[in-house]
Amino acid sequence: MVRKNELLKLFLGSFSYLPVPVNISFWWNWGSMAGVTLVLQILTGLFLTMHYVSDSSLAFDSVVHIERDVNLGWAFRSVHSNGASLFMLCIFMHIGRGLYYKSFLNFHTWGVGILLLLVSMVTAFFGYVLPWGQMSFWGATVITNFLSVVPIYGGDIVNWIWGGYSVGGATLTRFYTFHFLFPFVIVVLSLLHLIFLHRTGSSNPIQISSLPSKMHFWPYSGVKDVLGFGVVFMFFFFVVFFYPTVFMDPENFMKANPMVTPVHIKPEWYFLFAYAILRCIPNKTLGVVALVISILFLYLVPLLNFFLNEGYYKGTSLSYQLVFWVFSVNFLLLTWLGGSPVEEPYIFLAQACSFIYFLSLVMMGILV
Repeated sequence: MVRKNELLKLFLGSFSYLPVPVNISFWWNWGSMAGVTLVLQILTGLFLTMHYVSDSSLAFDSVVHIERDVNLGWAFRSVHSNGASLFMLCIFMHIGRGLYYKSFLNFHTWGVGILLLLVSMVTAFFGYVLPWGQMSFWGATVITNFLSVVPIYGGDIVNWIWGGYSVGGATLTRFYTFHFLFPFVIVVLSLLHLIFLHRTGSSNPIQISSLPSKMHFWPYSGVKDVLGFGVVFMFFFFVVFFYPTVFMDPENFMKANPMVTPVHIKPEWYFLFAYAILRCIPNKTLGVVALVISILFLYLVPLLNFFLNEGYYKGTSLSYQLVFWVFSVNFLLLTWLGGSPVEEPYIFLAQACSFIYFLSLVMMGILV
């Protein structure tokens, strides 16, 4: 028992005395906020899985049962569903801060972080299918169909994922299994992300790794995290308790019906930027390629800097800041266009914004 207490004190002591730059701001809170939200998602997900039934004829009713009959089931479901939006928001803000302050110069940490984004998006997609509402069913049908563009084996891959010749009970069971397991993969990747981060130390606004004066993580930097948690979770629980369905699609409150297709099929808001890029390209194969590259392009920014600037930091120029804010505003426009009807002028606007999206990332890599 004494040995365990000594190990605990050693761990907490090393964490408290972790040296961090003196000039980091509240923008560095989003990483730790994502970690706390991930823990919250795993805990609420474990409670929900005790009552959820991954059967196509019972899944929708089991969600209704959780909402109405299970003690505090409505609260756990609301926290979990809205927590997915908070988690993705934290990741987007974390990546945005990394782009603005050029944290991608630490390539190993950045690389694992982008992989975390990919796995998180896949996990969120699996979770979106589980309520087995109209939008869940048709969203799964549309998105999984995109795998058919894989040469030669595309059709076989789609049928394997479906577990048949259409989205059905086997698909739901598989998605439920993956949605349960992938968060633990995210935990492992998060630990690897932290290992790379602590190996080089946290970045700072002026990108000087050997600052002459660093401070202990606790209480100086830790207090900023705690304050950030309080502010963000105040707004989060306001949504959970007063507007729990604000991010849900009305179509998803109807049980999945393979015979009736919704007028507008769209995913959750955190997929809309990539969905807009996908829809604006007339060719299906090129659209899917652009969808995948829209995420993988984030790897290009540090690679361009490495080959063109040999990994050196040259300071944040006015031109770089201009490109970053163009990228940020354009990202919001793509998110809006992803939820708009597939008609003019939205198609042309999405094509223009998609071009700006990729061009901005290339320019950020060149202008570092």
